[in-house]
Amino acid sequence: MDHKDLDVWKKSMDLVEEIYRVTKEFPDHERYGLTNQIRRSAVSIPSNIAEGSGRKGDKELLQFLSFALGSLAEVETQLIIAVRLVYVNEIDSTLDLITEVRKLTLGYRNYILKKSKL
Repeated sequence: MDHKDLDVWKKSMDLVEEIYRVTKEFPDHERYGLTNQIRRSAVSIPSNIAEGSGRKGDKELLQFLSFALGSLAEVETQLIIAVRLVYVNEIDSTLDLITEVRKLTLGYRNYILKKSKL
């Protein structure tokens, strides 16, 4: 299956857009700090899903889904840091989107595990 057809990839792309929107409000002095880091972490999520989908087998796909989950945890942590530093106030909808992407990623991983019996 083409990664662009996966709901988890589509929703993680939505998350990237949301993170870019939120980080536009960060202070200029964070441009090369937290802003850059959270954006890179967010971009890593659909990128790892795409890369894993393009690999030879399910074992590699599972490894890249694990990377995506790690990046998702980074994004969540960095967003919470931004709130604690008062760079952003309202993040409930962004946290909801992170939760949705996590559930979809875990569901896809579980599907692959069952299918391949790894």
